[in-house]
Amino acid sequence: MLQDNAATLSAVGVVIIGRNEGNRLRDCLSSGIRESLHILYVDSGSSDDSVQLARSMGIDAIELDPLTPFSAARARNEGFRRLLQTHSGLNYVQFIDGDCELQPGWLSIAMGFLADHADIAVVSGRLREKIVAKSIYNTLCDIEWDVPAGPAKECGGIAMMRASAFERAEGFRIDLIAGEEPELCVRLRGQGWKIWRLDREMALHDAAMSRFSQWWKRTIRSGHAIAQGAALHGAPPEKYGIRESRSILLWGFTIPLIALGLIPLIGPRALLVLALYPLQVARLALAGARSARENWISAIFLVIGKFPAMLGLLQYHIRSTCGQQGRLIEHK
Repeated sequence: MLQDNAATLSAVGVVIIGRNEGNRLRDCLSSGIRESLHILYVDSGSSDDSVQLARSMGIDAIELDPLTPFSAARARNEGFRRLLQTHSGLNYVQFIDGDCELQPGWLSIAMGFLADHADIAVVSGRLREKIVAKSIYNTLCDIEWDVPAGPAKECGGIAMMRASAFERAEGFRIDLIAGEEPELCVRLRGQGWKIWRLDREMALHDAAMSRFSQWWKRTIRSGHAIAQGAALHGAPPEKYGIRESRSILLWGFTIPLIALGLIPLIGPRALLVLALYPLQVARLALAGARSARENWISAIFLVIGKFPAMLGLLQYHIRSTCGQQGRLIEHK
């Protein structure tokens, strides 16, 4: 039985990417060793002992050249190429970040699903926050990961991909500082592939966010990714990122502008326009499907999040207009 399992898992490899993940990386690497025969760690300029740790655990590790801008997309692409160079028989590659841990049995489940469904390029499963109660921001991440199973338009950074489909799509766009996974899924679907989410445990995630400033920076990055995605694929029929961009513009810019513009005309009463924000919070919270506490937390931060997302959107358009490449926005 063990020999059969080893023979099956010989067709799948794991690419782990990270930057200064500390003890979380150790847990990630250990979960990879437990689940896979072929593991590669890609490091993006860590100042800790991440590379030495991986090598001490018998895992092949590569360090990205710091002269080229770091990004998760670049790390995954280079990891994929290196893994297939050293293990040419791989049919599937599981991507995972260094702040996550693979759940037991996931690789076999995902690989079996892809083997049985030749039209599917990417499969992901349930990603859960490791310590939900550690902070309100961990709770927000756990809510974010809670997405329906079944056919999907996109995946996150933790997913298994069919190697042939990934190669045909030429991997992730390395000029994206975030949102590279859904952008790749747009191109894969354009080539006729399908994306799927399974209702099975895939991995644990450790957000390690304890400060509002970390969440704020992370949301700025999301706004940047939405704006860039819309610029790339916003045209019909995809209209990728258009709805999200319009929502950011409405709540993060237009409504405050209207309120300020009305002050010279009707005085302080113009600020009543801002009552739309608590009303929107209440609407979202009452429509939520989780516990009352989680629904209100999610609603409050969804509305507040329009402002840092607006900053990210502006950053992208300013840099694009000036011909500047986006720089990595770190929140940890």
